[in-house]
Amino acid sequence: MLRRFVKNEKGFTGLEAAIVLIAFVTVAAVFSYVLLGAGFFATQKGQETVHTGVKQATSSMELVGSVVARGDTSSDPNKITNVTFTLQLAAGGQPIDLNKTVITVLVPADGDYVEYKYSNSTLDETHYQVTWINSLQGDNPDNYLEEFEKAEVLIKLDNLNINENEDFIIEVKPPIGASYPIELKAPPAIDDVMVLLK
Repeated sequence: MLRRFVKNEKGFTGLEAAIVLIAFVTVAAVFSYVLLGAGFFATQKGQETVHTGVKQATSSMELVGSVVARGDTSSDPNKITNVTFTLQLAAGGQPIDLNKTVITVLVPADGDYVEYKYSNSTLDETHYQVTWINSLQGDNPDNYLEEFEKAEVLIKLDNLNINENEDFIIEVKPPIGASYPIELKAPPAIDDVMVLLK
């Protein structure tokens, strides 16, 4: 009986144990690599979404100096004919393509605002014009507002009939980032030259 038992005995050798252990370790390593890769990918996509959201929510430009208006004192009633202001990049802002920037003027009408949009397709001095200050390209700018550059924007408003004490909004919308609204109010008396915002 004992002899038969010894004869039929099957053992679990060290080599087989090593093979099983290596298989378990390999499977666990592959599984953890896949999980970590998926986690890193999800984290990266989350960071990209946050950075894109911050870019879209914050304005990349700011106003420099005063907003100056010119008026027509010969009309009845007197009205504002144009507004001039200067823009520059906000701190850390990316260059802005002024060819793709849209300027919207909101003027009051019947208790609400009427919207007038001017894109670069009308940048023929019909509605507005841009004069470059400290352009990095000298006299031949590339229409990108970059660091250390300033762009003086003149918007013609004589066809909008903005009279005394009327509120109006000029909104500058770059291709990337939040729009930059400039809330203005016509003074009680329209003069040839007026400072609307300091």
